[in-house]
This record gives sequence, C-alpha cells and structure tokens, in this order.
Amino acid sequence: FPPQTVTGNFANVIHGLNASHLTDQVIQRSKRMILDTLGVGLLGTSTEVCHKVKQYSKIYSSDISSTIWGHLDFRLPPLYAAFVNGVAVHSMDFDDTWHPATHPSGAVLPAVIALSEAFPQKKKISGLDLLLAFNVGIEVQGRLLRFSNEARNIPKRY
Repeated sequence: FPPQTVTGNFANVIHGLNASHLTDQVIQRSKRMILDTLGVGLLGTSTEVCHKVKQYSKIYSSDISSTIWGHLDFRLPPLYAAFVNGVAVHSMDFDDTWHPATHPSGAVLPAVIALSEAFPQKKKISGLDLLLAFNVGIEVQGRLLRFSNEARNIPKRY
C-alpha cells in the first residue's frame, strides 16, 4: 500500500465518525451551541447586510429549497439559504468562538440545516444525525485550523 497522506488520513478519520462517538457531554454542548447560533442568527436577520444578501440571493431558484431563518415564506436553494443564514449569524458577531479565532457554529449550522431541509420527505434525517453532521463539521473546522500555520498567527496580525 502507498504511504498514507495527511489528506487521506484526515478523510478516513472524518468518514469513520458515527453517532456512537457523541458522548452525553458532546450532545448537551452541541445543543447549547445550536440554540445559541439559532438565536444569534434570528437576531441577525434584521441587519442591513443580511437584507442585502437576501435581496441578492432572490435571483436564484431551484426545485430544492431551504428556509431563510425568520422568514418561513422565503426559501432559496440550499447553498444560498446557508449563505444568507450564515451571514445573519456572523453579522451580529455574538456567535461562539475559539482560539485561534474562528466562529465554528456560524459556518457549520446554516449548511447542515439547509442540507437537511433539502432531503426528500421520505429520507429526512433524525435529530441525532443532525447532531452528528454538526459535530463532524466542527471537527473538520478544528482540524483544518490545527493544520494551518496562518490561523495560528491571526492574533499577531491584529
């Protein structure tokens, strides 16, 4: 077998994660992070920047759509729904953070929710599946930060 690459090893670790890896503490912390992110995102839907990206994104449509938080009557393709909802979360700058500087939930949760809404009714994912996807996204982000020399130097640049 050829030597394992960093990327291959990374993909194997992520691919191997499953719901049994979610401890009670991880589940409780994840629920708190999700609730916090939804609250900040709902507040962020009233910001000027969120209104601008919502207006911009109206030009996109598809047969598959996801909800814009706080506007149940307004749906967009999952990619743009995740974009608008992510902007709403980040526009308030109250979402969770860690060092090196990143806001993990604001990037992960809008994508996970938009994708989960896009599944056909007969293939809807469970709450546990959503928590797993959320935590895999957080894990990917954290590992990418650990691989990045630039991320470690962010505080020195400001």
